[in-house]
Amino acid sequence: MTQTKRNPSVVIIGAGMTGILMTIKLRQAGITDIVVLEKKESVGGTWRENTYPGAACDVPAHMYTYSFEPNPNWSRFFARGPEIKQYFEHVVDKYDVARDIRFNEAVTDAHYSDGKWTVKTNKGQTYIADFVVCATGILHHPQFPTIAGLDDFKGAKFHTAQWDHSVEISANTRVGVIGTGSTAAQAIPELINTGADVSVFQRTPQWLMHLPDYAFSTTMRKLMTRYPIITKIHRNTGKFILEHFFTKAVTGQFIQKHLLSFLCKANLRLSIKDKGLREKLRPHYQVGCKRVIINSTFYKGIQKPNAHLITEGIERITETGIITKDGNHHELDVLVLSTGFNAFNFMRPMNLVGRNNVHIDKAWAHKIKAYRSMLLSDYPNFFLMLGPNTPIGNFSVIAMSEVQTEYVIKLIDKWRAHEFDEFEAKPQAIDDFTAYVREGLKGTSWVGGCQSWYLDVDGDPILWPYTWQRWVDEMKEPQMEHINTTTF
Repeated sequence: MTQTKRNPSVVIIGAGMTGILMTIKLRQAGITDIVVLEKKESVGGTWRENTYPGAACDVPAHMYTYSFEPNPNWSRFFARGPEIKQYFEHVVDKYDVARDIRFNEAVTDAHYSDGKWTVKTNKGQTYIADFVVCATGILHHPQFPTIAGLDDFKGAKFHTAQWDHSVEISANTRVGVIGTGSTAAQAIPELINTGADVSVFQRTPQWLMHLPDYAFSTTMRKLMTRYPIITKIHRNTGKFILEHFFTKAVTGQFIQKHLLSFLCKANLRLSIKDKGLREKLRPHYQVGCKRVIINSTFYKGIQKPNAHLITEGIERITETGIITKDGNHHELDVLVLSTGFNAFNFMRPMNLVGRNNVHIDKAWAHKIKAYRSMLLSDYPNFFLMLGPNTPIGNFSVIAMSEVQTEYVIKLIDKWRAHEFDEFEAKPQAIDDFTAYVREGLKGTSWVGGCQSWYLDVDGDPILWPYTWQRWVDEMKEPQMEHINTTTF
């Protein structure tokens, strides 16, 4: 006798790029019992949080869209933050995603027992679900520096991910920026352009590659709207560059690796005229060890007379500024912390408790790892989107999420067809996958002698060390021999 296909209940945590995508794809698969729990008042995730001046994506705009929802109206080759947020809001409206979202509900607890997940929120609500999809993203918990005196500063102080737009920055403002990573490289030129006196406190220089950012004319956008093939060509061109140049360069392909190194070093040599400043900006690690910054404004900005690059190291912060290790006191009105994120938090600080009351902190006490970056042992019917070893060499996270979403739906479809009632990764499969990734990391740029947010406590990058196509191929079908299943 043919059994009726089951319609599972699914709780999605997060209404950012992945949560929106997952909602749409689950519905298209015929799954209707969906609740999306979003901790803030609106959608957008990263692009809702990061509103600092100059916020932009370093992936070509037409590549940074869902494959099923192209956008012919991007205004620039590299889209700005507000425009990206508008894109996601447009998708939410078009696909009526908001009807499943519970805004301002942060998940505090998720506990698995007797074949069900019990999810609790800060509003005192409880949701019972067959599946939990954790779409909390990678970089969403700001990291603050451990510098003596940080709390003593009396001026305006904020992290770039918590930009205080009420603070007026003008020609009379003395601004200090701690950090020179991807975010800082975008924000610092904007601050310099206000005429403010900007002091940049650099611990480690970064490799920058110049790719021209240009505006799409009104005529071009009209042509893209009328002829979708033009938009598709732009998207495929961006994909080709990322896949066959950037990704292969940082994962150790000889030609691409040396070409990227040449281009970044040439960019520094040709862009910075002053030899002393150039040497301060020259990293002493191989190109790609830290994320290569795609930027065309930082080098121009840092050479302006109202910009000061300070490399002596910070001794402590005072009520009125920063004392560096050479004894100088730098008076400041505003202190901007561009110090990145806690990349290893993932779903935490929520209390995730699996089978036999195993807390996620215990499961990850020795190493953060997951099978195929998504499945955990002792956490049945749970998916971690964009988990450890997902980031793929400057590639689009939207493309990554689309591949993972299809994988999720294939596993859920097996559950719907009564093949099993619960599934989880085998411990050995997790260990084997971790070893497989670690072996591949040996030839990559990420082990090239630098400290970066990529590295875990063992010094292993949490990235995918092989090609994009290899990742896609290996994610096409769930390998059920690596998964424990149970039928009640």
